[in-house]
Amino acid sequence: MVPFMYLYQFRDYPKRGSIYRKTFATTRSMFWHSELSPTTEPRRVTLNKGDWVDPTRAGRTVPYKIYTPERMDRDLDLFPVIIWSHGLGGTRDGAGFISRYVASHGYVIVHIQHVGTDSILWDGKPGHPWTHIRAAKIPRKTVLNRYRDVHFAVSQLRDMAAVGALPHADINNLGMSGHSFGALTTQIMAGQRIARGSRHYDLHLPDFRAGILYSPVPGRKDPVDPGLVYGGIRIPLLHFTGTDDESPVENFGMERRLMIAAHAGRDDQVVVILKDGDHMVFNGSRGGLGDNPLRDRHEELIKVVSLAWWDWYLKGDISARDWLQGPAMRAYMGDDFVGHAH
Repeated sequence: MVPFMYLYQFRDYPKRGSIYRKTFATTRSMFWHSELSPTTEPRRVTLNKGDWVDPTRAGRTVPYKIYTPERMDRDLDLFPVIIWSHGLGGTRDGAGFISRYVASHGYVIVHIQHVGTDSILWDGKPGHPWTHIRAAKIPRKTVLNRYRDVHFAVSQLRDMAAVGALPHADINNLGMSGHSFGALTTQIMAGQRIARGSRHYDLHLPDFRAGILYSPVPGRKDPVDPGLVYGGIRIPLLHFTGTDDESPVENFGMERRLMIAAHAGRDDQVVVILKDGDHMVFNGSRGGLGDNPLRDRHEELIKVVSLAWWDWYLKGDISARDWLQGPAMRAYMGDDFVGHAH
């Protein structure tokens, strides 16, 4: 098995006094480009909501929300396109803090909503949404429809681009990301196989060049041959989790989330573990969790590291690659650094 890369690991904490334990202070020289700031969105971003209807699936509706950056004089290239998939009980409106920031740096971000595993599980029902989400029984057909939504969304985006409805978007330069169930959806599109007893299904979508998994999701039961299931992954993935990333539905934690990268069998799987990062910090909301005093800091780290990943893989920015792989990111993370780089 090819080893994957840990940028941050939950063991072997840095010694006191090292650069990783210094008090955090942001300076522009910390980043891969001097003009980059975690608090500045350089381009105005417009939002467009709508619904796609798939006639091949009995008129199934796929709601979408597109973040489009304005074009600047310095923009010579088309903007890469990134699809976002929400978690169980979520909507196309989640994780806006990530998408606004990344879009403002020259990306078209497309949030899609998966009917049947979205807010329909709790909307209009008494009590807390998580009560209904935890009690939900999701039919296999609904899950498969969720995965097929991505295939359909890509085809719709290509149709939009063909008629000029996605100006300045490079529809041949695609990435995908998602949170929780959306991370699993990204894993499936990346090539992870679906195990059903002795049978394995493959819904890999080869259009994507790279992806980000916010709270990666392992199988409900550990597969007999994890290499067969996770070894189907065929693209670079950033696995983003936190030491407090406990599943609100299935009661597993960070350690099991690391299985995907461990068994993917590729050296382009990168793991980032956010110290004290919980499950909902990647979604921009709290759900059933209490207040997180580190929320602002964590959201900043998430959006900056995400941008570096996309700059590396969708824009070919070697400076972003070096920032991610070298000491600069570890210095930037400061006390949020967990473990050591391999």
